[in-house]
Amino acid sequence: MARYTGPKTKIARKFGEAIFGDDKSFEKRNYPPGQHGNNRRRGKKSEYAVQLMEKQKAKYTYGILERQFRNLFEKAKRSNDVTGEVLLQLCERRLDNVVYRMGISKSRRGARQLVSHRHITVNGNLVNIPSYSLKPGDVVAVREKSKSLVAIEDALQSNSSVYEWITWNSEKKEGTFVTIPQRLQIPENIKEQLIVELYSK
Repeated sequence: MARYTGPKTKIARKFGEAIFGDDKSFEKRNYPPGQHGNNRRRGKKSEYAVQLMEKQKAKYTYGILERQFRNLFEKAKRSNDVTGEVLLQLCERRLDNVVYRMGISKSRRGARQLVSHRHITVNGNLVNIPSYSLKPGDVVAVREKSKSLVAIEDALQSNSSVYEWITWNSEKKEGTFVTIPQRLQIPENIKEQLIVELYSK
């Protein structure tokens, strides 16, 4: 299966929340997609359906495909800490996610494109792998030739988010991944325990 590139609002409506960030279309129609929308009356979802929905939401939020997500889960399971929390931390450590968190791009999809198109450096070296996992102390910067890109300028000007585990220098257009975030510091509304239960069956 290829990466999803279709309408974002449709997916957000499916989960009942704006998982891709601010979305005016979602605000207008924040009910399930489809012909009957609000009028669809369904019975109570099974335990499996609820767990699957949560996993799908996490995958769409971070833009990760099934095999990659499963590999992240296996890696989290091998750690000595809480599996669900480590899973989200691994997602947060991805280069495309950190570029998005730093405000260099308005969306994770845009951040992935900036990384793939060689606009981002890590510790002074060009890295074009969106799934590259950052370590505490790594410095993420906009490549010198790309600092004047309109898309990057716009994103940085409209960014007001501040995260405790990231520092940002607007003059140099570079930031530091200071530390791995704790669960309370990750703003995503994901019930990671449901994902752990699903994969543990």
